[in-house]
Amino acid sequence: MTKPIIFVGYESKQHVAFEVLEFSLRHHSSTDLDIRPLRLDHLEREIGFDRPRDPLQSTEFTYSRFLVPYLCNYEGRALFMDCDMLCLADINEIFSLDLSSSWVRVVKQSQNVTRSTKMDGQPQMAYPRKNWSSLMLMNCAALTCWSLQAVKEMSGRWLHRFEPIPDEAIGDIAAEWNVLDRYDEHTRMLHYTDGGPWLPNCSHHPYGDIWFTYLDRCQKARSGQPIVEASAHR
Repeated sequence: MTKPIIFVGYESKQHVAFEVLEFSLRHHSSTDLDIRPLRLDHLEREIGFDRPRDPLQSTEFTYSRFLVPYLCNYEGRALFMDCDMLCLADINEIFSLDLSSSWVRVVKQSQNVTRSTKMDGQPQMAYPRKNWSSLMLMNCAALTCWSLQAVKEMSGRWLHRFEPIPDEAIGDIAAEWNVLDRYDEHTRMLHYTDGGPWLPNCSHHPYGDIWFTYLDRCQKARSGQPIVEASAHR
């Protein structure tokens, strides 16, 4: 059986976010996972992805996320997710979703932007289908529209609003798999869109204690110590 392939948007200044997300994915998974960070310097060197920096982009992976079908040779299925997430359930539940009539499946967020900044002081922008591209289960064979050249050259609007994809080919993922800055007993993926608790100015995020619990588990696992259940509160 092929391992589920997960590409994670990678931010060089927030490596710890990737480490903890990767740990949380593996911790809850019922299968082995193939987890690949989308490192911008590697993409520039290995495939010539040299798109100029957009002054409006807030992360290094604003555009590289759309390279996933190309990186998979337009074969099979793959998942993309932002690095500012924390997995609280078995990600294989997403990989088991039907893609026979969908090019991509997402949590169809309806986000009301109320702040002018986000994540470490980056500008916050409102646009249709905002955050849909933060978690995408992709039918790679169907997404040839996202070629290397297109991802280099097409506008952020064209990419993030899924303009080349028919509306009926955009399927759903259950809302609990991309929960924005909230947590309850149904949350399966917590997404720290307002800034993760690993950032100095966001360390008091209302649900930061959950992330710190997983940080502790990750550190214990990396040092060879057993992972123990810890309180979600500090």
